[in-house]
Parts: sequence; structure tokens; C-alpha cells
Amino acid sequence: MTCAYDETTSGPGTAGSQRRERQVELAVFLLLIVPTLLLSFVHGGQGQLSFSLLAVSVIARDLALVALVLFFLWRNREPLQRIGWAFNRNGREIAIGALLFVPLQAGATGLELVLRRLGLSVPAHLPTGLQPSGVPQLVLALLLVLVVAVAEETIFRGYLLLRLRSWTSNVAAIVAGSSVIFAIGHGYEGSAGVVTVGTIGAILALVYLWRKSLVAPITLHFLIDFAGIVVLPALGHG
Repeated sequence: MTCAYDETTSGPGTAGSQRRERQVELAVFLLLIVPTLLLSFVHGGQGQLSFSLLAVSVIARDLALVALVLFFLWRNREPLQRIGWAFNRNGREIAIGALLFVPLQAGATGLELVLRRLGLSVPAHLPTGLQPSGVPQLVLALLLVLVVAVAEETIFRGYLLLRLRSWTSNVAAIVAGSSVIFAIGHGYEGSAGVVTVGTIGAILALVYLWRKSLVAPITLHFLIDFAGIVVLPALGHG
């Protein structure tokens, strides 16, 4: 199994200089996002924010990061297809993502239960900032999960999988690296939640490498977040 697109480009410079530029670019990008992701481990950090404020801030942050990724691609004269923005078979890819949702959700739930029995931590309840209430907040939650699904798959699967190839050609290491970075942004879910999210991230990465398109992973990501952030609160189980 190989990444959707190799690391060679049509941009200026030798292969060696291009590799170094990609490494520096990735290091700068990680310095921007990792410290904020680590804040998720600070207890009460998200719980002190209202859902509306948290949702708007996350939407703004993710759109800004996607814009930065697009700037990097433009600067390097790389096509959008290099980060999986291939939308020529949307119907099939959406169907694949939807079909994979139930087994992935069931497997993730089972994994978290096993981890809890092994003694890994879980929060007694989600931070209040992640629990919408009322129709306006549920509409905002729908927008949030849509933006997050597109943006985070673009960042953690499309962009990171591509750029991590400038450090190693080992697919397992690339998938593990992107999944760990993805998981550390979920510290508020406890250690069991972090491991579960990392596992989900690895599966999303494998789906992306298999399909060579972000559409199926975006569909999966959207459905997972939609179930947890929109459906459960709407049913009174948030």
C-alpha cells in the first residue's frame, strides 16, 4: 500500500532541497498546531467555554489551517490531488464511507470499553463546551461537524501523510505519526478516549490510502462526529 501521491513535484529545486523544504515546512506546521492540541489535556479548559464560542473558534481555527495547507501547496506548485482532494467519484466514495461507519463505530465503542476495563481513564461527562442545547446550537453543531470533517481529514490525512513522507517512506510509521498527532487533540476524552481516537485516525488513514481520495474518510469522520455531537444531544443523551 502506498500513499495517494508520491513526494516528487514539478516545482523548482533538486530532490534533496525539496525534501529539506518539506521537512522545514512540516516542522513549522507542527509547531503551530501541536501546542494547541496538547491543551486538550488541561482539565476544564474546554468546559469553561460555551458551546457556541467553542464551535466558532474551532471552525475558524480549522479553516485557517486548511488555508495554510493550501498556501503551502500553491507555493510548491502542487496540485490539490496530492492531499486527496479528488472528487471524480463522489457517490461511490460517500457510499463506502457510509458503509464503513457502523463497523468502525461499533469497533471503537468496543475498544473503549476494553480500555476502560483495563484501567484507562475516561471523563465522567464531556465538557459542557461540547454539548449543544437548543435548535440554534444544534444547527451550529451540524456546521461544526461538517467543517471539522473536511478540515481535519485534509490536515491529518491528506497533508500530514504527504509531508511525513519527507522523513520516512515507511507507511506504518507515517500512519502512526499522523494518528498520534490527531489523537493528542482529544485529551479531554481521557486516556481510553485518546487511544480510541488514535485507532480511528489510523483506520481513516488506511481508508484514505486505499481509496486515494479524502471523500470516504470525510464521510466517516462526519458521521462519527454527527452521531456524538448532534444526534446524542438532540436525543437528550449528551
